[in-house]
Amino acid sequence: MRWPRQLMSLLVVLVLLVGPPAVLLAVVDPPISGWPTSRQVRAWVQQPLTEQTLTAALTIGAWLIWLMLAYTVALRVLARLRATSALLRRLPLPTPLQATASGMAGAAVLGITTDTAATAPEHPPQPAAAGTTTLHDGAGPDGTDNRTIADADGISVAGGWLPRDVAIQVSAAASLVWLRRRRDYQPGPASTNQQDSDLAPLPRTVASVQAALADTPAPPAQPSSYAITGLHDVLPAGGIGLIGEGALSVGRGLLVTTLLARQHHPAASLIVSSAALISLLGPAAQSLIKRLPLTIVENPDEAARLVRAAERPEHTKVPRQTQGTPSISGHPAVVILDGEDCAGGDLKHLAAASIETAATLIVLGQWPAGPTWHADSAGHLYDPHDPAMPRLRLCVLDHVAATDLLAVIAPVELTAGATAVPVAAPEPMRPNPRLPRQRSHLFAADTPRQRLHVRVLGDPQLLIDGEPLPVRRSAALQILVYLATVHPTGADAAQLTDAIWPGLPHHALTGRLYTALSDLRTSIRDAGGLHVIDHADDRYRLNPAHLDVDLWHLNAALRHATTAITPSTEAWQAVVDAYPADLAEGRAWPWLDPIRETIRRRIIDVCAASAAAEPDPDRALNLLQAGIRIDPYNAALQKRANRLLHVCGDDNAETGVGRPNRR
Repeated sequence: MRWPRQLMSLLVVLVLLVGPPAVLLAVVDPPISGWPTSRQVRAWVQQPLTEQTLTAALTIGAWLIWLMLAYTVALRVLARLRATSALLRRLPLPTPLQATASGMAGAAVLGITTDTAATAPEHPPQPAAAGTTTLHDGAGPDGTDNRTIADADGISVAGGWLPRDVAIQVSAAASLVWLRRRRDYQPGPASTNQQDSDLAPLPRTVASVQAALADTPAPPAQPSSYAITGLHDVLPAGGIGLIGEGALSVGRGLLVTTLLARQHHPAASLIVSSAALISLLGPAAQSLIKRLPLTIVENPDEAARLVRAAERPEHTKVPRQTQGTPSISGHPAVVILDGEDCAGGDLKHLAAASIETAATLIVLGQWPAGPTWHADSAGHLYDPHDPAMPRLRLCVLDHVAATDLLAVIAPVELTAGATAVPVAAPEPMRPNPRLPRQRSHLFAADTPRQRLHVRVLGDPQLLIDGEPLPVRRSAALQILVYLATVHPTGADAAQLTDAIWPGLPHHALTGRLYTALSDLRTSIRDAGGLHVIDHADDRYRLNPAHLDVDLWHLNAALRHATTAITPSTEAWQAVVDAYPADLAEGRAWPWLDPIRETIRRRIIDVCAASAAAEPDPDRALNLLQAGIRIDPYNAALQKRANRLLHVCGDDNAETGVGRPNRR
């Protein structure tokens, strides 16, 4: 137990603090009884090494050592007290309404009779106070593993906090990135070893947001982003200044939130000063501002003219804008300035312009023309002169998180010859190596007759003798699909946790991983006595002796079609037939996108290559139509199909799914 050791350590520290001074005071006089006289100084100079001087030196040394020990203990105690007080400040306190509701709920629970316990559900939902942080741990009422850190209003990621509607917009922006990649991909020669430069995974902050949204149920509909629809209604008219430890984090959150909201409000405008961009983004500002849809100003006068341009655009001279910036008229603007910008310019003119046009004006620092609020590290804003004012919470992001999200809002367009971070493609063939040495308890004495089948193309399912076997935890299902697609020869615990719980520390995820694996193994063992996940050499792998995966058959068909000396039409058709749907269709796991797109590209490469080798235009068109059904967003397939339609004399026909195949 820990408390006896802690008590013994406390007693030892007390003995060391109290014992030496008591001994020194009892045996020897105090170290300093007074200043030495001139006679004592002359005697010490004439004969410094006497018994009395040596005793005094040793006594002073002992007291110095004790003082160092006491100083060290005092520092540790102060650090522990500071950490405890910080933890207590972060603890959410219930509001009076929540406290009243909790008291009523407690009274109701104590008044329930014992008969009610017999009919209580096995996994009753646990209430959580609104606005407080909740750790969803384990399986929920429906058996899904929704363990993640979130609260009722938003999602916490490494480096910040996002309102839920902003997190949804981040996920939508990530989906648009992959749709652009699908649209711009140029199908090439069919190959099982192809790795494209634009399949790099999205930044870790984006993956964390996607994982949190995938694992937590959607709450009731929330209002749209504050930066566009309602922020000017809750902030003082004429702008505010922001000070405090969270001022820059709130500024970054406002910058990202406004740019995300522009996807739904294209006419919205974001005006930022050069000094504010440097303060918020640092060196990354120079590479990002060229791709961000915002307007840059140098002083408050330019910002005021732009704000008024919504009413009189014909009389306003617009300063330089970044590439792709739309007209700023038609919607209230969001203006972000730095405190240094307030040193010059007509601040009253800017404040009046923001009042007249309902613009949102935020100054990172003191705002001489209006109130200045305080922003804490969690994103709460409050007026120091009005303690009764309810605190408003905005999105907060540190430098890394903001840069990750801005990279998704303004993605880098890869041109021919450009390079990116390589992504590991799924292994093209079904693994059939010699099984490593396993622990003695892994295999039963009798070989089971049942065989498991994992379906990952389409809705992922685990089938035993053709019958679906429910997987209670979403993390367990992710592990199963991840091992079947990305690492059929095995993955270690770090790879699994990085994929399933991105952005969270490994030491906090070991229990989650073991719980999900144990639950999956238990479910399969209880259903058919099979062992499908081996653990050897600190790696987890699927056991191909007891399990089959549909993706492995697709990879085998691809290998046969691409390595044959004279590939036949039947071989190409076998590849298309083995691909009934996208990988884990309908699932939003963040690690899926690169692997899903890699597999999809292999199939449309097959369709494009077989169509190019087909001399009959009608058959070639049918092959291209098969590729369009697999990826209707790919522009290259559409253009090739249109050219074949022109060759066939059917210019008015559809190139997609709706057109019947011509035999």
